[in-house]
Amino acid sequence: MTSDRITSVRISSVTLPLHTPISDAKVLTGRQKPMTEVALLFAEIGTESGHEGFGFGYSKRAGGPGQYAHAREIAPELIGEDPSDIDRLWTKLVWAGASVGRSGLSTQAIAAIDVALWDLKAKRAGLPLAKLIGAHRDSVRCYNTSGGFLHIPIEEVLDNTTASRERGIGGVKLKVGHPDWRVDLERVTKVREHLGDDVPLMVDANQQWDRPAAQRMCRRLDPLDLVWIEEPLDAYDHEGHAALARTFDTSIATGEMLTSVAEHAELIRAGGADIIQPDAPRIGGITQFLKLAALAEHHRLQLAPHYAMEIHLHLAATYPQEPWVEHFEWLEPLFNERMEIKDGRMLVPDRPGLGLTVSDQARAWTVDSVTVTA
Repeated sequence: MTSDRITSVRISSVTLPLHTPISDAKVLTGRQKPMTEVALLFAEIGTESGHEGFGFGYSKRAGGPGQYAHAREIAPELIGEDPSDIDRLWTKLVWAGASVGRSGLSTQAIAAIDVALWDLKAKRAGLPLAKLIGAHRDSVRCYNTSGGFLHIPIEEVLDNTTASRERGIGGVKLKVGHPDWRVDLERVTKVREHLGDDVPLMVDANQQWDRPAAQRMCRRLDPLDLVWIEEPLDAYDHEGHAALARTFDTSIATGEMLTSVAEHAELIRAGGADIIQPDAPRIGGITQFLKLAALAEHHRLQLAPHYAMEIHLHLAATYPQEPWVEHFEWLEPLFNERMEIKDGRMLVPDRPGLGLTVSDQARAWTVDSVTVTA
């Protein structure tokens, strides 16, 4: 017997414009163009008892229309199902599209649906998502990334770090990977001097160094007392990351670009990260994130989920070791609520589920939408 059934699934494609084109090292090396928008995939699930769940995924640059098309195609598989059986439904959805793989775009389409199912389950229980899963803490250390991109002049970066600290954000991450390594070193040194020795500072090379360059840069950055050096190498160079982790005092962080638990398992097996950075929308949602988190904890790894703080705050709160969550204000216009930050930490909302409601602005940015019913 079941207490409820899924009666409707609404899938929406939403395009969020960015106020300023964004550039990291991938742009400066000519591999990508500046980012001007974020493509969002929304999933809204309704049940016969009147409960509703909301989830989202995203794509930067290409991929958003593909995620939307795949989610729209598999959504009918949910009609009539018990929304509590989330793991079984994830498996059903992944096999519905198995011919296009069990990672990447296909499972990223499932992620938005999976998040909606977890949001629904927590709302039915009257609990914040973190409490439904089982929280270790009611707040998580946070750091800001959006103020430290490579297209931003260093004087403005310094102002951004001050503003972040005044807002209560605990740490600062600075983008590196400039074609001229001297520019990187000068910018990181200035930020460290501006912040002082006690403020957590991270850097992110976005995969743009080869092994010799990464060795040299890690050696130059080691004395600056960084929390971590992120993605110094290609995301799939697990052995190269492992060599850096063994050689230098500064922790090596990576994982955001991997798109399945299986890919992360290979990274962990190689010893390629001190700090693992999974992204729930990229690896298939909360169901897969929790499986990976158990594996990461078994290997005593630190956790710092990538982006999507609105989801990852809840998940980081459930990790046994003290984690980090990444602060990006980019998605704030999509929702009526804001994450609360105090004394360097992001507070887990006490509202049921994710604690989010979709804003009128997000509805206005909707490009296409389809609703599947019985």
